[in-house]
Amino acid sequence: MFHSQSWKEMSYTQADTIASEFKKGMLKVKVFHEREQMGVEVAHDVSDTIRKLLVHKDEINMIFAAAPSQNDFIKELLAGNSVEWQKINAFHMDEYIGLNEEAPQGFGNFLKERIFGKVPFKSVHYINGQAGDASCECKRYAGLLQKYPVDIVCLGIGENGHIAFNDPSVADFQDRECVKVVILEQACRQQQVNDGCFATLSEVPVKAFTLTIPTLMKADYMFCIVPTKFKAEAVYRTLNDEISEKCPATILRTKKDAVLYLDKASASLLK
Repeated sequence: MFHSQSWKEMSYTQADTIASEFKKGMLKVKVFHEREQMGVEVAHDVSDTIRKLLVHKDEINMIFAAAPSQNDFIKELLAGNSVEWQKINAFHMDEYIGLNEEAPQGFGNFLKERIFGKVPFKSVHYINGQAGDASCECKRYAGLLQKYPVDIVCLGIGENGHIAFNDPSVADFQDRECVKVVILEQACRQQQVNDGCFATLSEVPVKAFTLTIPTLMKADYMFCIVPTKFKAEAVYRTLNDEISEKCPATILRTKKDAVLYLDKASASLLK
């Protein structure tokens, strides 16, 4: 656990939303009293970064995560009415293989319902989970990501420390692939049941596409949103374990311009 000297505390009044703010390695960490406050702050920070980038660029490229942890942020980002969506090319970071095309659990469908289909992006690029040739689909999406170098990644952390679908068993900090097919660990699949996305473990696909860790780390800015008590252990490991694929999210501590947003529940083991 963190000792008192590990916390780079700031002074706040009771009216302030941030409970504490500190750095671990290069990773900035913000802890909020309430999950809703966290969502507002992330949306503000992301929209502010978009505006700054568009001062010097005609368009930018963003990668979004599809998970319940992102709901507050996405809602607030849409409510702000200050983002020039028509100058943003949108991507997502992973997708199940073999789900029905219309399944609401599909990550492309999740994001289409919540954001991709609600605002006028310049372009939206979906991973095809029903592709007949998975290798070709990896190459296709990798080509798009090379054409549109990523500026911003908005992501979460899994209960087993994964980022995107880079579980500990398949994570590789030096991965030569841009997009790959992975076998999902049972802990990762069980999380999908815990999150209420599937009724039973047997319904959760075993294979998925994922952007690799080097692909995500190429972003200029990373905003990592991790609420709820179910993520407390993963958060603790992210900030305290050695930096290794045993807890893939530890790599975030090496990233300049990366911010981890927590609520009191997900930060509960840090005291």
